[in-house]
Amino acid sequence: MSNKKRLITNFLSLASMQGLNFILPLVTLPYLLQVVGPGKFGLISFAQALIQYFILFTDYGFNLVATKEISLNRDNKKKVSVIFSTVMVVRTILLLISLLILILLIMFVPKFQKDSIIYLFTFGMVVGNVMFPIWFFQGIEHMKVISILNIVSKLIFTIGIFVFVKNETQFLYVPILNSLGYIAIGLIGLYLVIFRYRIRVIKPSKEDIKHQLKEGWDIFVSNLVTSLYTTSNIFILGFFASNTVVGYYSSAEKVVKAISSVVGPLIQTVYPFLAKALNESKQAALNMINKIFYLITSVMGILSLLIGIFAEDLVNIALGPEYQATIPLLQILAGLPLILGWASVFGILTMINFDYKKELSRIYIFAGILSIILMTLLIPTFEEVGTAWNAILTEAFATLLMAIFLWKKGIHVWKLKSNLTVRKEH
Repeated sequence: MSNKKRLITNFLSLASMQGLNFILPLVTLPYLLQVVGPGKFGLISFAQALIQYFILFTDYGFNLVATKEISLNRDNKKKVSVIFSTVMVVRTILLLISLLILILLIMFVPKFQKDSIIYLFTFGMVVGNVMFPIWFFQGIEHMKVISILNIVSKLIFTIGIFVFVKNETQFLYVPILNSLGYIAIGLIGLYLVIFRYRIRVIKPSKEDIKHQLKEGWDIFVSNLVTSLYTTSNIFILGFFASNTVVGYYSSAEKVVKAISSVVGPLIQTVYPFLAKALNESKQAALNMINKIFYLITSVMGILSLLIGIFAEDLVNIALGPEYQATIPLLQILAGLPLILGWASVFGILTMINFDYKKELSRIYIFAGILSIILMTLLIPTFEEVGTAWNAILTEAFATLLMAIFLWKKGIHVWKLKSNLTVRKEH
């Protein structure tokens, strides 16, 4: 299969999946809000925010680093087996550490003792996420597998919600169904890797483990600090506001993130291709990034504008008229799709592929510091409104720092037909 045909096939596979990821939350979200109410929905969202830390911890930096290594060694099955086995062993160890931390939180922190069962049920998402080697399928550029399995997971969750969740007392089915969806595709994914792609599971050496931990460290730090103004928004808000207020903010954020996810298939498709293309021609790779930048700017810019203009209609249609408190939150968060689109181009496609992982990590650390300051100033006093401003301002700050860094390095992804003049530090 030619590179161009593979790219188109992979993009269409991921686009179809993302279309479902876009539609299904907008179908289940209004139903859940009406059936379980904003209070229980807020509790579910708070539990998911906590569990996202463990998903982040077990992901480490493998979804980008392992993807790149698999892509570069895809024709060497022995090497791929080593990479696969090493990453799975490390992630399993991180999973066990995560479970221990969760148990300690439930035992000793009052906030988590009260509704301990929901945190344990939600933890199944971590188990399934560790089992599903999405980085392997991205590395060999078989996005169709990811697409199909994600559709299976979403359908299990969506159908289950309408079948089993009929009133507020049945809210625990939400984390159970979510976890079952994750675990199901995890099992199928492992089966395919071992029996269809014939990847051997071998005992990794200490050197292999050290290599993967070292390679993924900068990405892990970047993701960890990024969580300060993504996942942490809901998590910190949960300590200062009621579950109902958390539900209002979470519903607004879910609508914006569902819309922002439109850019996901393009980034996932192009990333492993660019990793390989950079070895052949950096200029050709930059030209491709340039085209993607303008495509994302156009699409995500229009979406951001539409959210800002039609926030009230979105709330009334997607959430219901009783959720008017989310309208100003949507208006504040309206610029996120465009900002997140730019951040994906600057950070993932450009800085990581041009081997500026450490510099990207520093940028996120600076953004994380700003987020902590804003959280301290805004969330205790302004609660959900302060949380929304923290999210948009910190994302904009991080994206601006990326653009400034690339500009200083002579990598002008925003210039039409720009020539590559990468400046190295001596």
